Amino acid sequence: MEKILKLDTVDRYNELFGLETLHPLVGVVDLSKATKFPTHFTLNYGLYALFLKETKCGDIRYGKQIYDYQEGTVTSFAPGQVVETEITDGIKLSAHGILFHPDLIKGTSLGKNIKQYSFFSYASNEALHLSEEEKEIFLDCLKKISIELSHPIDNYSKCLISKNIELLLDYCMRFYARQFITRSTVNKDILSKFENLLEEYFADNKPKVDGLPSVKYFADKVCLSPNYFGDLIKRETGKTAQEYIQNKIIDLAKEMIIGTEKTISQISYELGFQYSQHFNRIFKKNVGYTPNEYRKLQV
Repeated sequence: MEKILKLDTVDRYNELFGLETLHPLVGVVDLSKATKFPTHFTLNYGLYALFLKETKCGDIRYGKQIYDYQEGTVTSFAPGQVVETEITDGIKLSAHGILFHPDLIKGTSLGKNIKQYSFFSYASNEALHLSEEEKEIFLDCLKKISIELSHPIDNYSKCLISKNIELLLDYCMRFYARQFITRSTVNKDILSKFENLLEEYFADNKPKVDGLPSVKYFADKVCLSPNYFGDLIKRETGKTAQEYIQNKIIDLAKEMIIGTEKTISQISYELGFQYSQHFNRIFKKNVGYTPNEYRKLQV
């Protein structure tokens, strides 16, 4: 069994490829300068990382559509993720990227907002595909960080480096927003499938056995990571996936409260709630009345 390498320092990554380390907490990577060439390795990331892979890998297909964003593919990783990589013998490495330790951004605006960059938890098949213009912007951001790393560390270093990383991540958010738009037809297919799966979940009485439906359950069903699925649903509907699920639950609850004589406890159980008190809180938060108050209003 292959050993999993714990990637908890920038220097550890640079050692793997024979690259120079300029800063203990952040490194800009240019794999064309590698002096070591591992072909198969598994990394347990303790760092944040973004890599722009510049080798063309053929058509990118989603459903029956081909998307013309082949100049570069950006993959991203976050602490706690385990990634296996296999590089074909004889292939010259061509990738640029950045790695940074969580300690680098503590106490900065990036540290406070890092969780908003949900693409760090996207799966590899949900990578960002850049146009030529977008690739130039990505590389320009890396260049600015590289220039800062070439200076001796001073009181401004941490702030300037983190702000430039934040700028890069903000651009990636914009590029992903563009990518969601260009795949609008496919996204609507996924939304339609989500709606059907949601209907089936309650029609098949799954809540009684499996409890309340989760975002992960539906993401798995459409073969997407929960973060990517959630961002896609938010882009298409203006609601989070969790809000979308909750709205469905409230609609069903209203029908059962008005259209049946079942007790509130029975209704909460059939909808997947472990405790009726939880159901009461959720219902009142969304409707403005408790289930019993809502029932009395309809008489």
